[in-house]
Amino acid sequence: MINVLIPLAQGCEELEAITIIDLLRRAEIEVTSAGLEDGPVTCSRKTVIIPDTTLDKVLDKQFDMIVLPGGLPGADHLRDDERLIALLKKHSLSSKFIAAICAAPKALAHAGLLDNKKATSFPGVLASLNLPDTEISNAAIVSDGNIITSRGPGTAMDFTLFLIKLLAGTAISENVQRQMVRD
Repeated sequence: MINVLIPLAQGCEELEAITIIDLLRRAEIEVTSAGLEDGPVTCSRKTVIIPDTTLDKVLDKQFDMIVLPGGLPGADHLRDDERLIALLKKHSLSSKFIAAICAAPKALAHAGLLDNKKATSFPGVLASLNLPDTEISNAAIVSDGNIITSRGPGTAMDFTLFLIKLLAGTAISENVQRQMVRD
């Protein structure tokens, strides 16, 4: 079975986190949400999410994809978590998919995963960093090798449907869209 890790940090963007988790599960993809710390995660707009587990408990597990929701200060917490940065680097060495949306691509940049890549983010996030080896795009979704990035809450559904297409195929992505009555 296809499995995806979604790390959740305090202050993450709830619309992105929930959209990603929900749509992947609708596609019958095994999703593990993992808090950076034990206990509930209070999102940027005070929605509370209870992760399935903690990051510490899944560090040695293999995943087909890791997806980082954005939001602030959540994306900063992801960027500053040494365990997550090491996991992202290790995952990338296996040429497995890594995706980030909104402000979360800053964690990928911090891990060196955007070097010689094309990427997008919430307006201004990547542009504010010194990334001379990264081509910054304003596209809603950018896929470059094993790295997929997207802009923000408004692109979360299309972003996740794109991830489903990558992981499970066009037919399953289209089926999820039909189930949601989305043309």
